[in-house]
Amino acid sequence: MSKQRLSVVVTRRLPDVVETRLSELFDVRLRDDDTPMTREELGEAMRTCDVLVPTVTDEIDNTLIGQAGDRLKLIANYGVGVDHIDVATARQRGVLVSNTPGVLTDDTADMTMALILAVTRRMPEGMAVMQQDKWQGWAPTALLGGRVSGRRLGILGMGQIGQAVARRAAAFGMQVHYHNRKRLRPEVEQELQTSYWESLDQMVARMDVISINCPHTPSTFHLMNARRLKLMKPDSVIVNTSRGEVIDENALTRMLRAGEIKGAGLDVYEHGAAINPRLRELSNVVLLPHMGSATMEGRIEMGEKVIINIKTFDDGHRPPDQVVPSML
Repeated sequence: MSKQRLSVVVTRRLPDVVETRLSELFDVRLRDDDTPMTREELGEAMRTCDVLVPTVTDEIDNTLIGQAGDRLKLIANYGVGVDHIDVATARQRGVLVSNTPGVLTDDTADMTMALILAVTRRMPEGMAVMQQDKWQGWAPTALLGGRVSGRRLGILGMGQIGQAVARRAAAFGMQVHYHNRKRLRPEVEQELQTSYWESLDQMVARMDVISINCPHTPSTFHLMNARRLKLMKPDSVIVNTSRGEVIDENALTRMLRAGEIKGAGLDVYEHGAAINPRLRELSNVVLLPHMGSATMEGRIEMGEKVIINIKTFDDGHRPPDQVVPSML
C-alpha cells in the first residue's frame, strides 16, 4: 500500500515552479490570490493540515497554535525570520518549525548597498525631478550628494548578511566597523577588513552610515531607540534591510524631519505596511516595499528549501533547517 501524502497548506502565492513541485510531492492546497489569509483562515488551515507553509505576513501566535489540534506537525516557514511564529509554544505542542536560511544573503546585501548609494547620492530626488519634467539641465550645485568612498560604515549585526554587506562596502572604499553580540574571529575580521566595537553607543556616535542587519528579537526591539538615534552625527544616514522593529520609527521620523539625521533608506517598517505617514513626506528618505529578498532566484531557492524541509520530515528525519527557541 502506498504511503498517504502529507496535507500541506501554503498561505501565499509562490513562484510557479515551487508550487508545481509542491503539488507533485504532496497533497497541497494553494492560494488562488496573493493576499494574506485572515486569522480565521489560518486557524482552519492549521486544524486541517499536516504542514503549514506560512510567510512573514502570517502572525502565528500561541493562541492559534493552541487551537491547531493534533494534526499539525510542521510549520515550514517560507523565509528566514521567524519572529512572526511563537516557536516556543509550537515546540511545547510538538510542532516543529523550519525556515530558509542562507539563500537571501547576497540579495539582501545588494539591496543594502543600493540603499546606501541611493540615500547618499540623492537618487530618488533626481528621479523625481526627471519624472516631473523639472530638469533644466546640468548645474554645478544641483542635487549634491556625498561620496561613499572613505565613509565609515557601522554594521549592526554581523551574521551572514552583515558580512556580505561588509565585503561590498569594502569594495566601495568604505571603512567598515561592526557591533555584534559576539565578536568575530580575528582571521574573519582581517578578511572582512572590519573593526569591532564592543560599545554600540560609541560606534553609532562615530559612523557616517549605520546599516541594520540584525534579527528582531526581544533584545533587539528598538535597539535603535530615540536615545541611541540622537547619538548619530547630523550628517549621517541609517539603512535598514533587516526588521523594522529594531528602529523606533516614530523617533527616527521626528529626527529626520528636524534635520538631526541626514537621511534614511528603509526596506522594512516597525508596523509592516502601516508606515508612519510623515515618513512618506520626507525627501531625505528612500522607502522600499520590503524588496530586499525580491529576486526570482532567491524566491525559488527559498521554495526549494521549504520542499527539502518538508520532504525530510516526511521521510522521518529532522528538517535540516529546524528552528529551536535557543537559536532565537
